[in-house]
Amino acid sequence: MPRVRLLFLSDTHLGFDMPARPRISRRRRGPDFFRSFREALGPALKGEVDAVLHGGDFFYRSRVQAGLVQTAIDEVLRVTSRGIPFLIVPGNHERSALPFPLLWNHPGIHVFHRPGTVVLDIRGISVAFSGFPSVRDGIRGCFGDLLESTGWRDSSPDVRILCMHQTVEGAVAGASGFLFREGPDVVPLGMIPGGFAAVLTGHFHPHQVITGGRAPVIYPGSTERTSFAENDETKGYMILGLEPSPDGAGFLAGSEFRHLWCRPMVDLELELAGLHPDEAERELARSLAALHPESVVRIDLRGTTDRALLRLFSRSSLAGMAPGMNISLRFPRPGSGKIAGKT
Repeated sequence: MPRVRLLFLSDTHLGFDMPARPRISRRRRGPDFFRSFREALGPALKGEVDAVLHGGDFFYRSRVQAGLVQTAIDEVLRVTSRGIPFLIVPGNHERSALPFPLLWNHPGIHVFHRPGTVVLDIRGISVAFSGFPSVRDGIRGCFGDLLESTGWRDSSPDVRILCMHQTVEGAVAGASGFLFREGPDVVPLGMIPGGFAAVLTGHFHPHQVITGGRAPVIYPGSTERTSFAENDETKGYMILGLEPSPDGAGFLAGSEFRHLWCRPMVDLELELAGLHPDEAERELARSLAALHPESVVRIDLRGTTDRALLRLFSRSSLAGMAPGMNISLRFPRPGSGKIAGKT
């Protein structure tokens, strides 16, 4: 049976730690996010898929410089130039609208600026993608009307897909593994009607598949780690197989999660009490040498407020010891025993 191959990625957060006019000279993590984005698009550039869907939070915030947007669009156009359509759901970080909307005006790019349905003929299979931009507050109260406003019932495709960027009942997020069950910002599984092969959504950064409803709900997760809380999360994207069914919903005929390499994120504690500066420098060098040379490191300095000792931890000193690392520091706060942050 013919099958549509769909590349599904989300939460790329392009522009993270990539200021237009940096006030501090240090290694930035912004290129990591673009590297992961480009790697995730690899199967499309190799002709392994028929379409690409981005599930939202394309950028890390709503206001980014035009040059960064154009760089991202150039990567998308590399995909569409091969005849592969590229669909995008605006996320909450973009405040439900992609920046510089006129730049996205291309026949191969389909952005859900408003609720709607995009029907594509892919390898002789009619696939209807119905979606809407992220709703930041109160999705439970408006989900039914919003879904109907996409016009998903007006077409008769071979496969139907629901695309969004929302919290769905059963999703898990956060370092504690919090389970979302109910609330005004949670879409109940029971509100998602039959008639869709799958619900493809962004928003949460760990990859997960929620079952128990009329169709599987799939989060591909983010393509990079945005915080230390995500250190144990595997990052990547998905390749989905979609096949027709007589009822027009189609079905998910296969799914594969593909891992993306991310730099390790490491928390270190360094006890400085009673150490001579030379000893502290050796201890720091030893601790950093034990890590992957491209690690993202957060160091808690403990036990002293001696300025001469703490000067060892200047940006220039750290860059000399570990030029391939991103290092942030938390200094002891004088007289409190607490930590003061510094990046």
